[in-house]
Amino acid sequence: MAEERTKDTAAAQILKRARESGISTAFSRAEQTRPCPIGSTGVCCRMCAMGPCRLVGKTTVGVCGATLGTVVARNFARMVAAGASAHSDHGRDMALTLLAVARGEAEAYSVRDETKLRAVAADLGIKHQGRETKDVAAEVAQTLLADFGRQSGEINYVERAPETRQRLWRDLGIAPRGIDREVVEALHRTHTGVDQDASSILRHSLRVALGDGWGGSMIGTDISDILFGTPGPVTSAANLGVLSDDEVNIVIHGHEPTLSEMVVVAAQDPEMVAYAKEKGAAGINLSGICCSANEVLMRHGVASAGNFLHQELAVLTGAVELMVVDVQCIMEGLATLADSFHTTLVTTSTKAHIRGATHVQFDEHRAYEIAKDIVRMAIDNFPNRGEVHIPREKEGLVAGFSHEYLNYMQGGTFRGSFRPLNDAIVQGRIRGVAGVVGCNNACVPQDVAITGVIEELIAKDVLVVATGCAAIAGAKYGLLSPEVWDKVGPNLREVCEAIGVPPVLHMGSCVDNSRILTVLTQMVSEGGLGEDISDLPVAGICPEWMSEKAIAIGTYFVASGLYVVFGVRSPVSGSDEVVDIMMREWPQEVGGALEFEPDYEKIVEKVLAQIDAKREALGLEEYRPDRYGASGDQPMEEWLAIPAGQRSPYSRKPVS
Repeated sequence: MAEERTKDTAAAQILKRARESGISTAFSRAEQTRPCPIGSTGVCCRMCAMGPCRLVGKTTVGVCGATLGTVVARNFARMVAAGASAHSDHGRDMALTLLAVARGEAEAYSVRDETKLRAVAADLGIKHQGRETKDVAAEVAQTLLADFGRQSGEINYVERAPETRQRLWRDLGIAPRGIDREVVEALHRTHTGVDQDASSILRHSLRVALGDGWGGSMIGTDISDILFGTPGPVTSAANLGVLSDDEVNIVIHGHEPTLSEMVVVAAQDPEMVAYAKEKGAAGINLSGICCSANEVLMRHGVASAGNFLHQELAVLTGAVELMVVDVQCIMEGLATLADSFHTTLVTTSTKAHIRGATHVQFDEHRAYEIAKDIVRMAIDNFPNRGEVHIPREKEGLVAGFSHEYLNYMQGGTFRGSFRPLNDAIVQGRIRGVAGVVGCNNACVPQDVAITGVIEELIAKDVLVVATGCAAIAGAKYGLLSPEVWDKVGPNLREVCEAIGVPPVLHMGSCVDNSRILTVLTQMVSEGGLGEDISDLPVAGICPEWMSEKAIAIGTYFVASGLYVVFGVRSPVSGSDEVVDIMMREWPQEVGGALEFEPDYEKIVEKVLAQIDAKREALGLEEYRPDRYGASGDQPMEEWLAIPAGQRSPYSRKPVS
């Protein structure tokens, strides 16, 4: 039944239609395809032609003698390397675009946030005062590009981490040198007959991941802000109900904002709008899927049609004229599905071709011209639309909480700081902070674990920050709206009401998990919560992970000092040695641990226990949900109705 595969009623409607029409989707394929019980636990070795060796039953070593620990560690390391490569390559492309803009070779783009550019320049030790913007931009781009091929020393952004953390990385020998170097070394180490010690292999995985989190991903985030603007709060909507029944629907799907930014501009071009009306449409309606959705949502308020598992469902509505994709998380099945409808699927990246799709090569040097061509293709397809089935479901949301805005919102332009957040944690008004991030996975009911974790945490006064598809999942059920107070603990509610933010803060796309690293560093720098990220009452959660990127992200948070727990299943459960390293050795070395737990209710229990243990280690008062009495659960009007002499500043009840 469709209802068993997803929590989303809009998705269930479309899945029912797909089943009745005999159309294959990721949901139906997940029912028919069972994960390999050997490969899913990490105990299948494909590193040479003497195998593959399946270390099951009485077979405990491979032909070469590789043990369970070695095999599982190598498989995990390669997942980290692939995931780090995806986000870091994104960062490289952003740096190359910034360099082209600085040289006047990409006229469609410009530096929209000069303040951010000069702040990054200062971080990099680049002289920027009194210099032309284009010259500063060129030197920033070149300096960051050098981090990809650096052969010695450390990547630049290591110095953004707390000093205690930097010293720890250096002492352990895991401070990343060059981003590309660490990935190449990971592949070399895991080649047949090289590194054959699980601890050594996994320690290098930490180094690779740090090169992503404090390197490639952070570079991608910074340059996106420089070129397209640093996000601030915007209102919008999410779910399939954002599709229009009388406008040309274009869905942007993927991860690189260089494409999505230009499509946004082209879709608003008066020439394009007039052309759409000539074709009988009321206008042009733009929406997003996956992290392209997050990029244009947080900067332009463009609505989200859904997260990862919605990409096929959007096409199944029959209302999408064109879906334009670039890289990452794009299902090959989209091409076959589009053939059953009038939808045109357009690929745009040299790195990502799909047989059966229309390929339009995107080039940042001709960005706007190409974007207009793509929009025109969608408009030309509008008269071919047949029967449509657009669910009504959509929810309002607030998105766009960059770390710069979080700093500003707690004190304004001149007094911005993280002092209010730290104080609220110290006082126990906020129990702690949890990052809820990551994908959907068709092997588990869509959104159930993500929303279940979020709802349980905010009910227990834990502030949630969310990115990627997890953020969109929360948005579809109203969890990114300030009107969700009936689900929020009274202490967290009062803090959020006072500042004017939702209890779940949308911090961007999956590459923007680097923003969370910056927030954690700012919390440490503010003082009162320890000397390092590992001291903070904070945890990371990826409830419905599916990609190697998620593994890389989780690993760089562990290397930065956090306890991180993943849902679904464990890719390392085949080796007790590897599990022990992640849960016992890593905490001693880097202060963070990596755990896999399929039951989301147990995930919440583990995270709350971790947060409370960190509070206790800091000497903070034990969290008590009733400590502040009625605060947060009565309207201010009731308090104001109390005679002035009887009002208490600490409670909304009369002073007896």
